[in-house]
Amino acid sequence: MTNEQAWDYAIGMIKVDDLEPTDDFKEYIEKEKNGEVTMEDAKKFLDKKYLNL
Repeated sequence: MTNEQAWDYAIGMIKVDDLEPTDDFKEYIEKEKNGEVTMEDAKKFLDKKYLNL
């Protein structure tokens, strides 16, 4: 499975629950797909956004 396929699968799983990723997260996904950021960067992004609620 490619990185892009993995993201597409993950987004599809979210949409099954009638949810949609935020626009800023979609932008981050594209950056990760393009190699501009790492998966570790994505984890930090999500942790910062959702663990500090």
